[in-house]
Amino acid sequence: MNKAMTIALATAMATTLGAGYWLGSKSVTGPGTAPAPQVANNTAVKKEPKLLFYRNPMGLPDTSPVPKKDEMGMDYIPVYEGDEDGSSGNNSLGAAKQVRISPEKIQKLGVRTEAASLRDLARSIRVVGRVEADERLTYTVAPKFEGWIEKLHVNTTGQTVSKGQPLLEVYSPELVSAQKEYAIAQQGQRDLKNASSEAQAGMKQLAESSLTRLKNWDISDEQIQALSKSGDSKRTLTYRSPANGIVMEKKAVQGMRFMPGEVLYQIADLSSVWIIADVFEQDLGLVKPGQNARVKVNAYPGKEFSAKVIYVYPTLNAQTRSVPVRLELASPGGLLKPAMYADVELAATSKGKVLTVPASAVLHGGSRETVLVELAEGRFEPREVKLGVQGNDYVEVLEGVGEGEKVVVTANFLIDSESNLKAAFSGMGSGQAKPAATPATAHEGH
Repeated sequence: MNKAMTIALATAMATTLGAGYWLGSKSVTGPGTAPAPQVANNTAVKKEPKLLFYRNPMGLPDTSPVPKKDEMGMDYIPVYEGDEDGSSGNNSLGAAKQVRISPEKIQKLGVRTEAASLRDLARSIRVVGRVEADERLTYTVAPKFEGWIEKLHVNTTGQTVSKGQPLLEVYSPELVSAQKEYAIAQQGQRDLKNASSEAQAGMKQLAESSLTRLKNWDISDEQIQALSKSGDSKRTLTYRSPANGIVMEKKAVQGMRFMPGEVLYQIADLSSVWIIADVFEQDLGLVKPGQNARVKVNAYPGKEFSAKVIYVYPTLNAQTRSVPVRLELASPGGLLKPAMYADVELAATSKGKVLTVPASAVLHGGSRETVLVELAEGRFEPREVKLGVQGNDYVEVLEGVGEGEKVVVTANFLIDSESNLKAAFSGMGSGQAKPAATPATAHEGH
């Protein structure tokens, strides 16, 4: 085969192949079918983020290079490049709120934590009171007739007296007249034994009337019996102490004239006294009758008295915003004197075990209270909490913290307004965390 024939054969084969390709294309697409568009070579392909590791779903400082489950069967959370702080996924808001502090700084600043726990939250209310005489054990000596003081047996204020002890002797023309009238009526009854019943009844009525008048004037039964036996009226009458106690007030002066109802002595039994304590308005709901209290006075350092609340007054002092509360207590040997000041500690009634955190853990804001919860070593999260009853060292938590969670109790204010903590608090209100402007600045806790 020569060269010309070879070229002609190659040309024919190329023509045949071209015609076949054209016919095949027409048969595939069919009439009216648009040709398939070409894919641009410069189309952008989305780049997948690089998987770094898997972190613990409960926030513990534990990572894994491969997928795994924790002890509770929860899947570890993947962490991609750019999300090393754990802010990816559903936990982005919680991680943004978190505060990270290096272990060295924690040790340097003295950060200490304590777990929220159930406890019987006892609270004491400390108030100041004053000792007063028990009004139920206070007596007055005030004659019901006009007269003059002939002699004083008790002549000083503050003197101790016993029941039935003579206080003074008084003279009164009315008293002498009443005694004579009673004596005559008694004698008349004896003389009219054989008289008519009408005469006996009249004399008996006169005797009873005279006796009633003497009793109404507080003449003792002993003196009336002596008068009935002897029939002789006495010029003076002896007034005796109505109870054991202390002479708190003495107005009687020997030789003075007194009028009916004039107070000559005031006597108080100080074996039991009252304390009037002023309880502030916000603590009033914790005070109830029957509540026990401990009392201390400056006069007897180290000595403690037991008292009991017996009455809560129904009125409030507008100036001091307090309500008087009356306590009763024994005063052995008369140690407690009226007008003494007393320190009163009232034990508030407990409502059982409640969830509590130390009072020092709570950061008080203008409209909310917050605590710092330790999620892991060096990682903290601010939580808004709802508080209940305030105790001496602990406070009840109603919402925001679970039992066993650790809260920061010292060095709460170790990071200032330019720190990550300030940014975290801002994120609580907006739902997004703000980046810290400067490194943390240390402050001492409260």
